[in-house]
Amino acid sequence: MKNEMYIEFSSVSENESFARVTIGSFVAQLDPTMDELTEIKTVVSEAVTNAIIHGYNNEPNHKVAISCMLYEDEIELIIRDEGIGIENVDEAREPLYTSKPELERSGMGFTIIENFMDSVEVVSHTGKGTTVYMKKQLLKSKTVRN
Repeated sequence: MKNEMYIEFSSVSENESFARVTIGSFVAQLDPTMDELTEIKTVVSEAVTNAIIHGYNNEPNHKVAISCMLYEDEIELIIRDEGIGIENVDEAREPLYTSKPELERSGMGFTIIENFMDSVEVVSHTGKGTTVYMKKQLLKSKTVRN
């Protein structure tokens, strides 16, 4: 491992942009392309928003945690909440699925995450929370190997 960080913050929607910028700044030391950086920041935004809106029902008295590990050519992100959990992870990962249709949510959060990351694992337990494990290999390392 080259470097790692851990942050924990209150489950308020204003902290979504804080998480996005923080992870973007940390990942920048690996010199990702602009597209890769945008994708990573978008993934953080989606996962944190899911934790706040779905995991904690927009209740501000909880915490969202992010771990970010940097390797020579790969980024590993773990975003965790201790909220209500997801009853059916497979259903939640379906495009256009949302547990909050009254909020006019698009239901594309997990789809976006899966399209921008190389691997995504979602572990959730009802009443205990959700952890999203994600990895992304940077383009420069893919180019070197070809």
